[in-house]
Amino acid sequence: MPVFKTPFSGYAVRFSPFYEGRLLVATSQNFGILGNGRLHVLDLLPSPGAPGISEVAAFDTADGVYDCCWSESHDSLAVSAVADGSLKLWDASLPPSANPVRSFREHSREAHSVDWNPVRRDSFLSASWDDSLKLWTLDRPASLRTFREHSYCVYSVSWSPRHADVFASASGDRTVRVWDVREPVSTLVIPAHDHEILSCDWNKYDECCLATASVDKTIRVWDIRATRAPLANLAGHGYAVRRIRFSPHRESVLLSCSYDMTVCMWDYRAEDALIARYDHHTEFAVGIDMSVLVEGLIASTGWDEVVYVWQHGTDPRA
Repeated sequence: MPVFKTPFSGYAVRFSPFYEGRLLVATSQNFGILGNGRLHVLDLLPSPGAPGISEVAAFDTADGVYDCCWSESHDSLAVSAVADGSLKLWDASLPPSANPVRSFREHSREAHSVDWNPVRRDSFLSASWDDSLKLWTLDRPASLRTFREHSYCVYSVSWSPRHADVFASASGDRTVRVWDVREPVSTLVIPAHDHEILSCDWNKYDECCLATASVDKTIRVWDIRATRAPLANLAGHGYAVRRIRFSPHRESVLLSCSYDMTVCMWDYRAEDALIARYDHHTEFAVGIDMSVLVEGLIASTGWDEVVYVWQHGTDPRA
C-alpha cells in the first residue's frame, strides 16, 4: 500500500471531503519540540500495479504544525494549527509564495487542534494550550467568540456532525465539555477520565454518542444523555491514546492511535471490541483518519516521518 516519507515528524492526517485519495498532512521538525513545520497536500496515485503517493503542494511554517483540517465549503482550502499559536489558512490551488492566504493570531500559546463545521460549513474551531477555544469565520479577521471554561490545555475540538452549533472539547483538566455556540456557557461537563484527555470525536450516526481518549491508555464511549457511566471502556493500548476517529461508514466502529506506536480499530458494541491492530509505525503514532468517500480506506502518520494509506484488512507495509 502507498507510503510517503515526510522530512519532519507527522502530527495529523486528514482525507479530503471532496477528492478521493487526497490527503492533508501536518508535520513538525524535531518531534514538534522546536523548529519548523510543513503542511503537505498529497494525492494517491491511481495505478493499481504500482500504488504510490505524489505531493501536490507543500507549505512551510516557522513553527511546527500540530493539526490540520480541510474546508468543508472550498475544495482547495485548509487550516492548520501552529505551535506559535496562529491558525493559518492555505489554498492548495495557489503556489507556496501566495500562501498562507491568511493568518489568525489570538491564542497566547500553542494551537493544538482545528476542526471545520461540517453542517453549516462556514466556520471552524481552534483549541489551544492557553486553555481556550475560539470560533472563526473566513470573512472576519477576529474570532467570533472565545470559550474559556477549561482549566488546563485544550487538546482536541470536534464539531457535531449533526448539529451546526454543537461541539465538544477535550482537555488536560480531565474533562470533556459539550458546547452550543448559542449558549453562554458549556451545556455539559463530563469528568470522563482520571487523567488528561487527549482526543474526542462524535459518532457520525448517533448525535448523542461521543468518544474520549486519554493518557490512562483507554477509550471511553459516552451517551451524553446519561453520563454516570460510559457505554464502553476500550482498553488495549499500552500507552496514552493520542487520537480517535469514528468511522464515517459503520456506526459502532472507531479508530485510535497511540504512543505505543499502534493503530487500532474497535467495535465498541462487540463483546470482543478490538477488530484489528496495526503495528506498522516505528515511533509514536499520532495522526489517523478514515476516508468519507472510500469505505475502509485508512491513513496514519507518526513521529517516524512516514504517512501510510491502506485498506482495512490489509498490511499497511505490504
